Formats: sequence, C-alpha cells, structure tokens
Amino acid sequence: MDKERAQQLHAEAMKLDGEGKCQEALDKYAEAIALHPEKSESHYNSGLILKYAGDWERSFAFNRTAHDLAPDDEAARWNLGIAATALRDWRTARRMWSGVGLQLDIELDEPIELNMGLTPVRLNPDEGAEVVWARRIDPVRARIESIPLPESGYCHGDIVLHDGAAVGYRMNGDKKCPVFNVLELFEQSAFSTFSLTVDAASPESVAELLQLLSGEDMQAEDWTENIRTLCKACSEGEPHEEHDHDAEDDGEWKPRRSFGVAALSLEAVRQAAAAWSGGTISEIECTLSAEDEDDEDAE
Repeated sequence: MDKERAQQLHAEAMKLDGEGKCQEALDKYAEAIALHPEKSESHYNSGLILKYAGDWERSFAFNRTAHDLAPDDEAARWNLGIAATALRDWRTARRMWSGVGLQLDIELDEPIELNMGLTPVRLNPDEGAEVVWARRIDPVRARIESIPLPESGYCHGDIVLHDGAAVGYRMNGDKKCPVFNVLELFEQSAFSTFSLTVDAASPESVAELLQLLSGEDMQAEDWTENIRTLCKACSEGEPHEEHDHDAEDDGEWKPRRSFGVAALSLEAVRQAAAAWSGGTISEIECTLSAEDEDDEDAE
C-alpha cells in the first residue's frame, strides 16, 4: 500500500511541477519519498526542480541519492555532475564525467579545463534570451567567445554553467551544434563591454576597424551585421532560410553601425579607434563594466 500511495503522490507532484507549483511539488515528492525511499525518480525529480531554482546543495543531495539508487540512469548522472560543478566539488564532477566517456583523473580535486570545441549557449533563457558562441571547457561549463549585448549582464570571457540538454541547434559552417541554456554565471572575466556608434564608408572600412579593435586584450564585433532576431520556435529549434525572421535587407550599405567591443579599459578602445580612417565614431560608451557587481543580470 505504501508503494501505491507513493506512486500516487509522485504523479500528483509531477502535475504540480507541470503547473509551475514547484514548492508544492517538492512537498509531494517528500511525502512520496517518505513512503518509498527507494524510488529513484522521486529523488531525481526533486533534484531537477532544485537545479532550476539554483539550490545546488539540495539538488546535489537528491541527485546523489537518485544516482546511488539508479547508477545507470544517465539523466541522474548528468544532473549530479552539474550540481557538483556548481558547488566546485571537482572529484564528484570528474567521477560523473568519466562515466560518460571522458578520460579524467577522478582523484584530482581540481577544475576541469578541456577544449571541447565551440558551442552556442543561451543567456537568460527565461527572459530576454540571447544566443552567443562559447568554448566548452567541460561538459557543463563554457567560456564566452562572442561579445554579448550589455543588457544580458554577461561579458566576453565569462565562464558560464550551462544545462546538459540541448534546446535548439545552430550551424557553425557545415557542423550542427547544440544550444545549451545557461544556468548561471560561474566565473566573471576581466573584460568590460563597450558600444561604439560609427559611420563606416564601406565593408572594407568595417573590416579595418574590426582589425584595429582586435588583439590579445580586446575583441570586437559588428553587432549590426551579426545580430539576428528569431522567434521562439526558431530560436529553440533550427533556424532555416525558409523561415527567416531577419529584418528585410534591401542590399544597400548601411553606414550607421553599432559595434560591440570587449576590452580591459576605455583608453585601449579609444587608442584603437583613433587610428581608424574609414569613417567617423560618434560615440564610445562603456555599457557593462566587469568591475560593477551591481549590474543586472539576441540572436
């Protein structure tokens, strides 16, 4: 009878979770676990809710129990690895990732620093989402290589903790890459974000400015060229030409352009911009400072 009642409570908890009633769902799962503590799914689902709430210690505890009860469950392994990474429990994280095929020393209590290639990640997936390119350094962490829009609250070089399940795809050349939703900022970079408003005479002058603004300690993007706005269906799926949501392009050159620059100082940006001869710069503004911890956290 206890197992039957536990299953009923588990089903009720799933329904509550589907309705967005997370705390009520957790309470129901707790009742189910009290009656049937060996049911790994109740532990796993509790850990899943707490993962998205950013409650890492409790998420870790539930996912560890789920993994102990069902060691072959890949979802429990991944969520335990995510929670362990968030808590900087590198031994547990290494043990989880070695179980999915990575060759790692599971006895080391040190961060993992791999080069797993470029992947798109979705910043602020619940509101004002923006997809940028990042380089994965382990299965759930990536260093941002793009220059995010300042309203995202993220900077070039930030290391983010991302989810393990793909939500959409983007093309990198002829390679289809999964998009991962960012869970939180893991480590802030030293870069600040600067926005430049320029009038460029030609595409060649834009290329010249980009070269001047690029180096070891500075990166730049032509946001006017690079940013695309997609509907939710395309953003979380696979954007394609037949369902193009870009603004109409009449093929004419648009001299007024917006640039994003990631740099360590305003002076470095000004010096590089002063050497440009291909147009005029009407505004240079620091729109997100890496030193401003009060800043709030496009396709």
